[in-house]
Amino acid sequence: MIKATRADMHVHSKYSRKPSQWILQKMGCSESYTEPLFIYKRLKDKGMCLVTITDHNCISGCLELAHLEDTFISQEITTYFPEDRCKVHVLAYNITEQQHQDIQMVRQNIFELVDYLNHQQIIHAAAHPLFPVNGKLSFEHFEQLLLLFKIFEYNGAREESLNNALRFMLDQLCPRDFEYLEDKYGYKARSERPWEKGTIGGSDDHSSLNIGRMFTEVPGACDLVDFLKKIENKDAQAKGLASTPKTMAHNLYSIGYQFCKKRFNLEKHVWRDSFLQFMDKALHPGQVPPKSILNSIYRFISQRKMSSQSASGKLHQLLSAETQKLIRTDPEIKTMVNASINPYEHMGAKWFRFANQASNKVLAHWAEQLLSQAASSGFMGVFQTLGSAGSLYTMLSPYFFSYSMFNQDRKMSREFILRFAERKGLNLPDQEMKVAHFTDTFYEVNGVALTLQQQVSTAAKLDRALTILTCHPGDIRPSKDQSVKNFKPIGVFELPEYPELKLFYPPLLEMVEYCFEERITHIHTATPGPIGMTALAVSRLLQIPISGTYHTSLPQYTGYLTNDHALESIMWKYMIWYYNQLDTVFAPSQSTADELKHKGVRTEKIKVYPRGVDTERFNPAKRNGFFEKNYQINGRVKLLYVGRVSKEKNMHILEHAFKDLCSQTTNVHLVIVGDGPYRLEMEQNLKGLPVTFTGYLKGESLTQAFASSDLFVFPSTTDTFGNVVLEAQASGIPAIVVNQGGPMENIIHQKTGLIIPANDIQALKESIFGLVSNPERLRTMGQEARLYMEGRSFEKAFDQAWKMYGQSA
Repeated sequence: MIKATRADMHVHSKYSRKPSQWILQKMGCSESYTEPLFIYKRLKDKGMCLVTITDHNCISGCLELAHLEDTFISQEITTYFPEDRCKVHVLAYNITEQQHQDIQMVRQNIFELVDYLNHQQIIHAAAHPLFPVNGKLSFEHFEQLLLLFKIFEYNGAREESLNNALRFMLDQLCPRDFEYLEDKYGYKARSERPWEKGTIGGSDDHSSLNIGRMFTEVPGACDLVDFLKKIENKDAQAKGLASTPKTMAHNLYSIGYQFCKKRFNLEKHVWRDSFLQFMDKALHPGQVPPKSILNSIYRFISQRKMSSQSASGKLHQLLSAETQKLIRTDPEIKTMVNASINPYEHMGAKWFRFANQASNKVLAHWAEQLLSQAASSGFMGVFQTLGSAGSLYTMLSPYFFSYSMFNQDRKMSREFILRFAERKGLNLPDQEMKVAHFTDTFYEVNGVALTLQQQVSTAAKLDRALTILTCHPGDIRPSKDQSVKNFKPIGVFELPEYPELKLFYPPLLEMVEYCFEERITHIHTATPGPIGMTALAVSRLLQIPISGTYHTSLPQYTGYLTNDHALESIMWKYMIWYYNQLDTVFAPSQSTADELKHKGVRTEKIKVYPRGVDTERFNPAKRNGFFEKNYQINGRVKLLYVGRVSKEKNMHILEHAFKDLCSQTTNVHLVIVGDGPYRLEMEQNLKGLPVTFTGYLKGESLTQAFASSDLFVFPSTTDTFGNVVLEAQASGIPAIVVNQGGPMENIIHQKTGLIIPANDIQALKESIFGLVSNPERLRTMGQEARLYMEGRSFEKAFDQAWKMYGQSA
């Protein structure tokens, strides 16, 4: 077997001092703190035959290793396109000290640099050629790199899509491409047969964690000269793994930790404290802890002291307390702390798990504190808590930065491939639109939840990639078709005035990770609550278009529940701010759209989206005497209400109207389907009258209840749409609604139902009595209602809404 020679062709030491990442610049960090000798030993341990270091415009690290065998001098050169200062990195190998000095004289101009390297016969390569180092790289720049360079690097620190896109384009090159490029840019390619490109691989490690993760392999090379010659002859292969956001974030944490360790002289404290010991194992491997009884005693005392501290709200105290707890209770983390062998790479997933768990605990504490302060009007405390939460955001910023950057890598890869394919006349499949729908009501018993559940089944039927993302603490079975993803909340806040309504705090990092890994292209939010805020954060981090549905009148609900107009006003301000952050706001009705415009949501953002009903599920054919069989309601006209039993739904208006109606006729029976905080009081107030409270109904029981009724009454003024009004009409019964909110747009007045003045007990009583007294009119309106709904199928409405999602930008 022919022996292969291996080398990591791109790795950095402590002499790379100027970081390109803004997050390290803000901290005042160097780009790397890795000792050259550690790089040498680590690469040799990983089976590399040759060792070099490619620091930025510097060869000091290589010179430190020059006395060791199998080493050679290299560097990563920063150069620019002269017309717009687009920054490019170039790897140059086996250079002399004099050549290094000469390179510094010509590196400001990429054309002069490449000509010098070719004249000196220095093997060189375009480093990470699809990564925009200073944000200026365009497809036109890449086309010129094809003219200038013979060798291209597959990079171990970037997203795999960049390497795949580069591989796709290099494999498709032909002589005609270079005829086109030379004519377009007005100069000749710098190599013979330029359509035949060589490739290399390098880890581009800065932290010491991923040295040798990606490398170059050359079969049969007998020495350095032969190795480099075979690279130039395109006989080399890139091997190893590309990076992930978890890998990059782990590296950034490592560099930050090494910076703090050096600046604050933490070295002498590391093995006295289990927290620092864990940090060292996870972020700066390569150390061996001294074994002593004294250190063991110190760690025991430190842990006891930390566990007795109360979480006061300050980041370092909360985080330290939670970390100590995780070290004691999490078997995987505990094993890692106690291990005598450092795991080096592949630690990104484990560090993510730790950072996620620790930050979730801290975030849950602050969220609870924030909402409690807001509920008690402790606004000064709110600002203080928000400031502390900002510290946590800073702590998690390596993940936010990494996921954002890697999603940009994917977008740039796609853009370059499309541009390249278009020029060559290649047909590529369209990118699949994948929508993540964030909601907090999927497992609830209400109209919104039922609509979402119907959307899931319709999406599957129409082969649309829709995933519901929700947050619920219950023992929810995972969806077999992966159409519903439930995240366990990190905390819960219960509203005293509204015990059925709970706010769940979603795990932000987990949701970011999910949307990235599933390649979500569009986000839709059905709530402005904590899950909606998470949707907005994910959208901003991953630069994904976001739309949202305004379907619940939360400010009005707030007013009803608290009788506090100031609080209702604050809620409106928040809602307007939130919906103005979205790219598109879907209003379920024109009246809701007009209200949002009036309140301050920008007009160009608002669209009224189509709503439909499942006309097969809700159907007059299901009229089967449901109430006679199950509730012994015989002979009377059945008035039906379906929904939440609460004052904000104007149930007290219906209550008073029904009392008055019963004094005029004995031919009516009121059926209330649903539950809520007003139910017990309403039952007591209507005691002795012909009224039945069924509680929640679902499935066939609900559809049979609709179809077996005679008239639907819906006095609510706070519904933005009122899906139950469609369901009633689809079931063949007319509806009475009020002239406020969205429901009035779902009927044809005097044909499929009646629209009456809001909050008017007399008008409600008289409209019910008029229809009850005219059975023929009641029957005809029911038939017209069914015909009207047959033109508003759920499937048709969903397809129209799906196209609107895709237009969000």
